[in-house]
Amino acid sequence: MAGIFEFAKGSFRLITRGGPAYAAWVGALLVGVVIGLFGYAQQFRAGLIATNMRDQVTWAFYIGNFTFLVGVAAAAVLLVIPAYVYQWKPIKEVVILGELLAISAIVMCLLFVLVDMGRPDRLLHIVPLLGSPNWPNSLLAWDALVLNIYLVINVLVVVHILYAGYRGRPYNHRFVIPLVLASIPMAVGIHTVTAFLYNGMAARPYWNASILAPRFLASAFCSGPAVLLILFQVLRRTTGLEIKNEAIWKVAELMAYAMFFNLFLLGAELFKEFYSATEHLTYTRYYWFGIGEHRALVPYAWGSLVASLVAFLLFLIPKTRQHWITLNLGCVLIWAGVYVEKGIGLVLPGMTPDTLGEIYDYTPSLVEWTVALGVFCVGFLVFTALVRVAVPIMSGTFRHPGASAQPAVP
Repeated sequence: MAGIFEFAKGSFRLITRGGPAYAAWVGALLVGVVIGLFGYAQQFRAGLIATNMRDQVTWAFYIGNFTFLVGVAAAAVLLVIPAYVYQWKPIKEVVILGELLAISAIVMCLLFVLVDMGRPDRLLHIVPLLGSPNWPNSLLAWDALVLNIYLVINVLVVVHILYAGYRGRPYNHRFVIPLVLASIPMAVGIHTVTAFLYNGMAARPYWNASILAPRFLASAFCSGPAVLLILFQVLRRTTGLEIKNEAIWKVAELMAYAMFFNLFLLGAELFKEFYSATEHLTYTRYYWFGIGEHRALVPYAWGSLVASLVAFLLFLIPKTRQHWITLNLGCVLIWAGVYVEKGIGLVLPGMTPDTLGEIYDYTPSLVEWTVALGVFCVGFLVFTALVRVAVPIMSGTFRHPGASAQPAVP
């Protein structure tokens, strides 16, 4: 217990102390959280009418961000499999950073679900045992379950590995490996169940496609690693953490394969819609070409497609994939392309036109922007705090007094 107390105290000291740049970063995030709280307070007082969601569009900006972030969380498996299953050393040295990002992303996912429900007490409707979910028929209850299990698995693995590193000991393989192996199907499961939330709605033809789940997974393995590649470079510059180029190149190569499947599945879905040309084409046409004067989403649709295509070409060619400028450009483009595809391009066309044929051109309100800012700042704070503890342990500078100086965290 004394060792755990010293570990907690030392971690708290690392998180609360730092140089001017660290203080400015944390201060900016805290300001963003305060702004988000003010926005949520306004939404709490007035209800969801403070947002621009209406009867025609009941899922919008919050759920779009939730869907995107589930993919970011699931993308940690792209590091877990090469690291723990194939024991590839360059990625095994940084796999814990992917798990830290997964924890932060799940925290943001759960917060977006909370704010989208309006009143916080409604969260009990999806919590098994404590609340009254429509169990087991409600897919939202299943989604909450798998998200929380995935969060618990990642927290247990990260805490155990970091504490073992702090004590200067190797982690317990009998404890970690089964959890890591369980996290692989759970990572697939969180995004699959999220896809089932959409395609299980027969009254929403735009979402009612069996191809939606594999599309979700393919896009997740594009956008999540794109965030990781940027973070690897930032951490290598700001913390001195040794991250080999081989790890970055391998992740970029795996992303190229995922981008191909994502674009292929998108093309297959568009072919089915336009070639069949049934009455259900209305929703796809609204997104890509607009209906009459309602063309608000058209620039986003084509901008997302162009960004994804350019990013795919940059990652497909080894020379551009291994050049820092084009690599980072590709990361930004694929992140933007998937963010639009899974946010604007998935949620809004599925509800427009509504079941009565009415077209409501939704745009997020100021309240929604401020609340989303607060949620993202909370996620960045969680990730910053976790990295602030993990990096010194990985480099061997944060150790129990009786531990060896040799870093013990892979």
